[in-house]
Order: sequence, then C-alpha cells, then structure tokens
Amino acid sequence: MGTLSVQLPDVTYDVHIGNDVYELFSSRYKSLLESADKVGIIVDEQVANLHLPVLVDALCKFGIQPIIKLVPAGEQCKTAAVYVDCQSFLLREGFTRNSLLFAFGGGACGDLTGFIAATYMRGIRFIQCPTTILAHDSAVGGKTAINLPEGKNMVGAFHQPTAVLFETSLFQTLPPREIRSGLTELIKHAFISDPVWSEQLLSRDSFVAPTEEWLEEELLKGIQVKADIVAKDEFEQSTRKYLNFGHTFGHAVEAVCGFGGLSHGECVMIGMAYSFILSERHGEIDASFTNRFLQFAEDNGYTFNPVLEHSFNEFLAFMIKDKKATNGEMNFVILKKLGSPVVKKMSTKECEEVFNELTSRIGRGKTNDSSRN
Repeated sequence: MGTLSVQLPDVTYDVHIGNDVYELFSSRYKSLLESADKVGIIVDEQVANLHLPVLVDALCKFGIQPIIKLVPAGEQCKTAAVYVDCQSFLLREGFTRNSLLFAFGGGACGDLTGFIAATYMRGIRFIQCPTTILAHDSAVGGKTAINLPEGKNMVGAFHQPTAVLFETSLFQTLPPREIRSGLTELIKHAFISDPVWSEQLLSRDSFVAPTEEWLEEELLKGIQVKADIVAKDEFEQSTRKYLNFGHTFGHAVEAVCGFGGLSHGECVMIGMAYSFILSERHGEIDASFTNRFLQFAEDNGYTFNPVLEHSFNEFLAFMIKDKKATNGEMNFVILKKLGSPVVKKMSTKECEEVFNELTSRIGRGKTNDSSRN
C-alpha cells in the first residue's frame, strides 16, 4: 500500500492506494468513523452492482451501518435534479453537520458527492473511495461540481475530502474504455511535470493493459504531481491551472458529444492533441512530437472522430463559456517544452486555425471507431 499526504494551509489529508485499503477503517480512520452520527454512501448504480458489498462489508465489520443512496452512473449523476434529490434524501434520513459521506464510484460520483458535502448544512465531511483509474485525478484536490446543459462543472465548490482510499483491486472490472480514460489523466500529469516520465509512458507497449502493481506505482506519481500543485494553489489562482492541460478543448468535445457520449479521458486526449499544436506555435514542441502523440493515441485505441464530425463553431460555443475564458479570449495551458506548462490567451482566429490544422493531421491518418469498448 502506498500513502502520500496532501498538505494545504488549513487542512491535511492522506491518500492511500493499494489492496485492502479499507482495513484502515479499524486503525487510521477508526476515530473519524466513531465521531459520525450517521454514515452515508453515495454510489453510482453500476458500481453498486459490482462492488458495493466490498465497502459496506468493510464498514459493517467495524460496527458501521451505512445508509445507501444510489445515483445514475457516469456523468448522468452530475445534474441539478440528482443533486437536489440527494440533498433531500440526507434531510429525510436525518443527516447532520456531524455526519460523514462516502463517495463510491468514478470521478463523476466523486464530484457530485463532494459538492453535496460542501453544501449540505454549509459543509460536512466526506471520504473519497474512487473505483476508476480516472478518479485518481478528480478525487484529490477538492474541486467539486455538477454540470449544466450549457457547460461542464459550472456549479461547484472547493471542498477537500477527509481522506482518499483507492482500492486497486476494483480496477479488475473496468472495461477497456475506462482504462484508456483514466490513463489519459496519468499521462497528462507526466506531460506537465517530467519529460523523462513522459517519454517512458509514450514508449510503453502495454500502456492500456497495465498491471495492478504498475498502476499503484504510477498513480502515486500522478497524485503526487497534483498534490504538489494543489498545495501551492488550492483555489486555482495560478499554477493549479496547469492541471487543465488538454481540458479547455477537451471539455468542449465532451459537451458537443453529449456528456457521457465519450469518456472524459477520451475527450482530454483530443484536447491535449489540440494543445500540442498550440504549443508548437508558442513553445518548443516540435510538430514531429505532436504527430508521434497522435499515433500513440491511435495505437492505444483513442478516437479523434469528433474533430472530423463537428464544426469549429460547435466547439467554440462551449469554449467561450469555459470557466477559464475572459473577455472573449480563451486561456489555454500549453507546454513551452515537456514538463514546463504555461497559460496563454488565444484569440478565436488562432483557435480556429489550430482546429483546422488538427483536422488536417487527423484526416491524413487513420481514425478509430468511437464505438470501441
């Protein structure tokens, strides 16, 4: 089991990753559980069918009888209707400021549960228990939110978890698409922090077929990158924005495709390709590297079809509403070189030029079928 600490000015919490992390309920987190008058688990329906007994049995073993609230799987849980329904559920069940919530699911369930915890009675404690590789990014750092039809993560709050317990044995049921999605955020952490690590990941033959042991080691490295950045900039005023590499265009892809149409990681992979072309223009990234990245993505089953199937204006409509946009200009994280991110304002004209360039490069190669598992 690996452990690291996230240290912020007002709070410190631990992230645990490995097998049997729920055994920590009897030791490290015994007093926390005993202090809660009620314990609830917000779990998405798909994860509940696969894994809910694992968490419930672990809590019951130490005398905790959790109250369960099912929510829709994936991005479909991050709606205003689901959020309000969960708040009403907690009130009906008698939850108080001394209660404790568990987020049990992927990144979407964690985002929803975190926002519920941030706002229920003006804030209660919650523990992240992620069940996907992708959630190694979203479970750490305290950004919580739900979606609106007009954009992703538009309503939310900063609310740090009390702990993050990452049970890696649950990855065994992840379909290939979810594995690809999660590994996107891992390689993003490498791109913004370490050129050597980036090259190691790009050169890995079995990138989308990882072993549990490899994942534990690599995810700890990714979480450490995020923890170090969040420690310096908890509320995204400066360097925390670097974690958005690939996300400005990626979120637009996600919205255009309909939230859940493509996985978050698949959309960010497209967004990073877009940002690499921007980085060619404003940094030292060479076109050959971008083309190598495109080939790497294609070889590992990622799709770029949405770029070919939709117009620039469809994506622009969402990019200009992005939280990082100001005064009609869009802020993108680019790389001066591997491991050296910066934030740069881009005009609509240049964004369209880069879109056309990306379309041209994808069109010259083979694209994957977005219906892959």
